Amino acid sequence: MSGHSKWANIKHKKGRADAQRGKVFTRISKELTIAARESGGDPAGNPRLRLAMQNARAVNMPNDNITKAIKKGTGEIEGVTYEEIIYEGYAPNGVAVLLETVTDNKNRTLPEIRSLMSKHGGNLAETGAVAWNFERKGVVAISNNGKTEDELMDVVIEADAEDLEYDEETSRIISSMENFGAVNKYFEDNNFNVAEAKLEYIPKNVVNLTDVSAAQKVLKFIDIFEEHDDVQNVFSNFSIDDSIADKIE
Repeated sequence: MSGHSKWANIKHKKGRADAQRGKVFTRISKELTIAARESGGDPAGNPRLRLAMQNARAVNMPNDNITKAIKKGTGEIEGVTYEEIIYEGYAPNGVAVLLETVTDNKNRTLPEIRSLMSKHGGNLAETGAVAWNFERKGVVAISNNGKTEDELMDVVIEADAEDLEYDEETSRIISSMENFGAVNKYFEDNNFNVAEAKLEYIPKNVVNLTDVSAAQKVLKFIDIFEEHDDVQNVFSNFSIDDSIADKIE
């Protein structure tokens, strides 16, 4: 049930680096605006907005930024109209990729995504070509609070979650979509430091990369899209073998 690997450590460290680069504020601002546009600016009656606000506070996003993004969504102040689009494709080595995008101009975004995929050894796929290999799951990233992997596994069971991706500092708790709200609330109520909580696409089948060169190509491909202004989240089905993880890091 639980998982632990050097590759998991790299992912967590990379996530912290991404946050430091500041794109996280832009991503959360867009999510706040879309959530408010869909179901209003009151978090009490808007679970998606409440979750976005939780993530904004977890990364110390200023309250003024949060308020401004919400008001753009409710129409209280002028803002951009965003459209959510998922693109499917392949990275090098046959790795499946799902891109969650938020764009104000899909006629700009689509050609850019297609061109970047082709340029970096991948290709854009038809809708449904890779989505079948992913399941929508809730993911709560928490600080371990000094708990061991076995202790956290007990917590995962008590929270009625499904799985644990353990890291020495920050671990990921996987839950079903149906239990996501309750699992997230469990960790908040039990004084865990929740670094992020969101819905993700988790792969059913994984491509394990055992070659340094292949892993570097895929990581570069993923980085390109994580840096793209219109891309909110990148999901893929690759893992890096422990034997080369240290070399990659």
